[in-house]
Amino acid sequence: MDVVALAPRIPVPGETISGNGYFTNPGGKGANQAFAAARLGGEVAMLGCVGNDDFGRAMRQNLVSVGCCVKGIRTVDGPSGVAVIIVAASGQNSIVVVPGANHRYLGDDVDGHMAEQETGGVALLQLEIPLASVLAAARKARESKRLVILDPAPAPASPLPAELFGLVDILTPNETEATTLAGLPPSAVTRVEAAALARKLLAMGPKTVIMKLGEQGCLIAEQSGIKAIEAPRVQALDTTAAGDVFNAALAVGLSNGMALESACRFAVQASALSVTRLGAQPSAPSRAEVMQFAAGLGLPALPTTSP
Repeated sequence: MDVVALAPRIPVPGETISGNGYFTNPGGKGANQAFAAARLGGEVAMLGCVGNDDFGRAMRQNLVSVGCCVKGIRTVDGPSGVAVIIVAASGQNSIVVVPGANHRYLGDDVDGHMAEQETGGVALLQLEIPLASVLAAARKARESKRLVILDPAPAPASPLPAELFGLVDILTPNETEATTLAGLPPSAVTRVEAAALARKLLAMGPKTVIMKLGEQGCLIAEQSGIKAIEAPRVQALDTTAAGDVFNAALAVGLSNGMALESACRFAVQASALSVTRLGAQPSAPSRAEVMQFAAGLGLPALPTTSP
């Protein structure tokens, strides 16, 4: 559950500032992406754990409200995960995640829950559950002929195993995550630096690297070369979950048969629209809203299938 404080700016260490209000919203990277994918027209099954508390019940019901299958969500004793988020007037945010029930989603859960799903489609993974469970999910997804997309967030404190990179079809880090994965101090990067980082990550084993660059759009890195996808210009209100909306739209686009470049254009458009709204899951647009948004900006219509 996201506990969000609105403030003029992000406070520096040791500083207390007055905020402008607060609210709670269902969150979590996996749930954000599942919710957004359902809003964008995908058929979605969410796998994970919630606690036996009010937050857990509210989060489960919120996914049900947009048509997500929640048979793969296990309820465990103890608290659900929470994220404490500060949103500045600029739209930037600072987040502390306390995993709670998420860290009790184990490899055995993955095998059982994924076996109940149909084969094929897209498996969209994140790092807010134990790494062993992520690895088990990637193995199971590969066995069942699913496209594996890994959002390496939160950025891992230690290097990811080579086996996991080898199981990933598409790796989708943002700038901070990309520098961390490459063994560098987290920092903002230029477009040229981003391309070099993407090539370095590509050499680690994933078939494709898509670097999310916020207002700059994204870079698609494949062995054949690198392609930049520009993002629409918008006035950002809250960037929370913008990356989650990107991943959700990417997964939906690819599962609907879009070519990779078209799916990325769909993703940057959905993500750009989401930052004009407050909240994580509440900011996720519907497919019709994305199409209307793109048309309003005079952007070309996206194909629904690959050529």
